[in-house]
Amino acid sequence: MRFLKTFALGAAIALVATASLADKLPLGSISSYLNAMTTAKGEFTQINSDGTISTGTIYIKRPGRVRFEYNAPDSGLVVAGSNTVVIYDTKSNQPPETYPLSRTPLSIILARNVNLNQAKMVTGHSYDGTATTVTAQDPENPQYGNIQMKFTGPKPELRQWIINDGNGSQTTVILGALQQGGSLPNKLFDVGSPGSVNR
Repeated sequence: MRFLKTFALGAAIALVATASLADKLPLGSISSYLNAMTTAKGEFTQINSDGTISTGTIYIKRPGRVRFEYNAPDSGLVVAGSNTVVIYDTKSNQPPETYPLSRTPLSIILARNVNLNQAKMVTGHSYDGTATTVTAQDPENPQYGNIQMKFTGPKPELRQWIINDGNGSQTTVILGALQQGGSLPNKLFDVGSPGSVNR
């Protein structure tokens, strides 16, 4: 499935919410906000690089873990855990695709210690009157692409997350009613288990 492969090279997350006006948010405040996000769950709509749209549920457990369960007709699954991203296409007889998490810009958000002030990590930091946009990449591996995040304030809240992968593809995921906090079982992020897990 093309959209799943695109995700493997760079996933994207966006949060839908009413934007509030604020000044440009400092990188330190945004880093602290991301570091404080331990668990989250919500529905998402993904805009794929070819213009198609997919929906599903996302589960985040920092550091290092995320799970995207896609709704029918896609019925795909993307799981990141144990420093690995695994892409399952449940309609295919092909084996799952596996990538090191470090090769995706998603690793910046899932890092144990997000530090956007790190030298050469942030390549863009702007404010359009409504949202602060931060473009970041792994300074040691810029060839893996970048992540573009939009935050509103005064308390940072992530509103949009776009991944531009190393092949020039762009993917966006829009989330609704993201619930932060609470407990998520580690088995949700078992990269060796493609099936749905009872929650």
